[in-house]
Amino acid sequence: MSKHTSDQLWSLLAYVVIIVIMIFSLGPIVWTVLTSLKPEADIVTSELQYLPQRITFDNYVAIWNRSGYQRLISNSAVVTFLTLTICMLIGTLAAYGFSRYQFRGRNQILMVYLIIRMFPVVLMIVPLWIIMRSVGLLNTHFGLALAYTTFLLPLCIWMMKGFFDAIPPELEDAARIDGCTRLSALFRVVLPLARGGLVATAVFIGISAWNEYLFALMFTNSQNTQTWPVGLALMVGEFQLPWGALSAGGVISIVPVIILFGIVQQALVRGLTAGAVKG
Repeated sequence: MSKHTSDQLWSLLAYVVIIVIMIFSLGPIVWTVLTSLKPEADIVTSELQYLPQRITFDNYVAIWNRSGYQRLISNSAVVTFLTLTICMLIGTLAAYGFSRYQFRGRNQILMVYLIIRMFPVVLMIVPLWIIMRSVGLLNTHFGLALAYTTFLLPLCIWMMKGFFDAIPPELEDAARIDGCTRLSALFRVVLPLARGGLVATAVFIGISAWNEYLFALMFTNSQNTQTWPVGLALMVGEFQLPWGALSAGGVISIVPVIILFGIVQQALVRGLTAGAVKG
């Protein structure tokens, strides 16, 4: 077998693998969209229907107007914004410190952050619940954002540290010679260069907070603070499963994520690429 033929076979195999992965990734999303456009009577049938026989938007109207879904989306947006603000503010400063300073216990602390990510988040529910009850943060947006921060902040620190490591420290030294302080050099020199990394980290943190379900279920008990994953889960009854409304709610919930990706797509790709190359 010639080298040219071998390369063609490997390329064909790569395309097949990519297509299979795309089918498994996009298939459930496409099926959810199609299900949301079907009347309830056409969803559960004796014969499987791939395409809707009748297209209707009644499921979207029902879940938006009758279930308080607008409030759930609003709660998710507030909690995601608070989580993103806390993680990016604290995580950026902490990552910069780990990247630029050498001190005793530095590697051990970073390892602790990594170990925190290794433990299932369900192990933190009981102690967090006790702490939040004692300080009056249960059933609040800020309390839920702090709970999300416990497992998202280590991710933020590790990601941002990689981006800061790729920026030569000599640039900050030159800025400090010109009169900048360490903090002003960070904001005027380092952060603009790490803009792509900031966007990439913020996207991962935001999506994780937007889709989180377990903490939101345990730490909230009213529609005034519950997020959209909890609201959808509570729609499932003992004898009724509204597939159409659930599918419509899922589609509505991923629209903000799709819009966000469309806006920051180029910056996200640049940030991920920059983080993979260390200067």
